[in-house]
Amino acid sequence: MIDSMKEARFPAMTVTDPARFGRVAVLLGGTSSEREVSLDSGAAVLAALQSRGVDAHAVDGIPALVDEIRAGKVDRVFNILHGSHGGGEDGVLQGVLDQLGVPYTGSGVLGSALSMDKIRTKQVWIAEGLPTPRFIRIPAGGDVRAAAFALGFPVFLKPSSEGSSVGVARILDESALDAAEKIAGEYGGEMLMEQMVRGDEFSVPVIGDRALPSIRIVPKGEWYDYHAKYIADDTQYITPGLEGDDEAEIRRLAHAGFVSAGCSGWGRVDVMRDVERGFQLIEVNTAPGMTSHSLVPKSARVLGIEFDELCWRILEQTMGEGDLA
Repeated sequence: MIDSMKEARFPAMTVTDPARFGRVAVLLGGTSSEREVSLDSGAAVLAALQSRGVDAHAVDGIPALVDEIRAGKVDRVFNILHGSHGGGEDGVLQGVLDQLGVPYTGSGVLGSALSMDKIRTKQVWIAEGLPTPRFIRIPAGGDVRAAAFALGFPVFLKPSSEGSSVGVARILDESALDAAEKIAGEYGGEMLMEQMVRGDEFSVPVIGDRALPSIRIVPKGEWYDYHAKYIADDTQYITPGLEGDDEAEIRRLAHAGFVSAGCSGWGRVDVMRDVERGFQLIEVNTAPGMTSHSLVPKSARVLGIEFDELCWRILEQTMGEGDLA
């Protein structure tokens, strides 16, 4: 069954000789708040590519990458930087590489910049008629209390442009507002407050024009926070997360959310199923984690695609028609 699913959803690989990729920089680390996760992801990707004979080497951060490109040491980039402000998901890196004429994995400038901004992504989804929880934008120094009372408890407060559950506060009632205000003050930037979805949590990877099997996330604690994502060993991941029409619908919705946000290449869309409102798009990650706890490899494995092949297939998408001729 898995073999037939793999054949139906994934064509034969377009590159069979690793030398065709040339010199590949696995871009990791950087200076964002997600540096440590990126280092772990990058180490795993680097080992996988090298195991298949790819001439790959690690490069830590964007300035070092630019130096290597100028020195003629890079033909293409596997971007596994996470986050913004020195991470590689906010469009800055993509603009640099476009100008330098170096192909790279993942979304381009528009998709990267837009999806890093949770508020603007949700505005696009609403304009496209796609479901997402109600929210309020809170500017730097804005009134967290007023936003919470306007939406009604419970709500989530999160930075508009961070990932990996960095700076997220769960506000169940008025007693949690003091702590939430402190988090917002420490972050100092624009915040998103959105209605809490009561229901199951899912994530749907996307590679090229295909949505992979969904993953239902069942943390042992009350919610899927940083600890549950990267540290705990008791979080359950059920793949595929749904069956039949429900599974088809969540994949369709995730792919629509991915494309409408201007994304391409590969990524992951987080979705929740509210007990009353059904599926709700939460956010897009354009350079998902690739660690032992990461979701994209778990989903790909259901289709018979192991980690090294997954990295190869992601890298393949950097090859233009001229490269494949």
